[in-house]
Amino acid sequence: MAYGDSVDPKNRVVAIVLVGLFTAMLGYGLVNGLNISIVKKLVEKLDVVEVDEPPPPEEPPPPPPPDNVLPPPPPVVTPPSPIPPPVTTNTVQSVPTPPPSPPPPVFIPPAPPAPPPAPDLSQAGTPRGNPGRWATNDDYPARAMREDREGTTGFRVTYNAEGRITDCEVTASSGHADLDAETCKLITRRGRFNPGKDRAGNPTGGSYSNRIRWQIPR
Repeated sequence: MAYGDSVDPKNRVVAIVLVGLFTAMLGYGLVNGLNISIVKKLVEKLDVVEVDEPPPPEEPPPPPPPDNVLPPPPPVVTPPSPIPPPVTTNTVQSVPTPPPSPPPPVFIPPAPPAPPPAPDLSQAGTPRGNPGRWATNDDYPARAMREDREGTTGFRVTYNAEGRITDCEVTASSGHADLDAETCKLITRRGRFNPGKDRAGNPTGGSYSNRIRWQIPR
């Protein structure tokens, strides 16, 4: 650092003022023919202030020692927990069986309309001729007539597809066995039928029921 930089600014201003006054007085003395003695006296009277060299700057004191601060404890490092080894099990993972695919739709054609029902041609058989003539008074049993026995016999006959009687049975007795037996004998021998018809119109047999009243003519 230069010397001029270390002089106090106030001292510098004072010195400059004194030098200026000294120069002015010297010039004034020269102009007015003052002798050198007068100048010397003036100079002696002037209080020349000597500028002292400023002392060197004091070094800053060393920083105070730090307090007895304990260093921070080292961080506690927790050791990691031991990881158990993976347990290997012989597990067989079953693969899910995909569901079976649905069967393709089956086209079912609509059912044809039902045929119209066939006409019913069934017909019951009918006696051929007059059933009242199958037994007459001439057929009255002689013994029953002598004993003056009368009664009514009910019967039922069965005939085949040709109209002939194949069976006869007494359904209601007259009370006299000879009159009942004569009834079936006469009807089987003389009775004939127009055969009936089934639904298709074919000839078929059937049955017929009636009764005969045995009464002695008077």
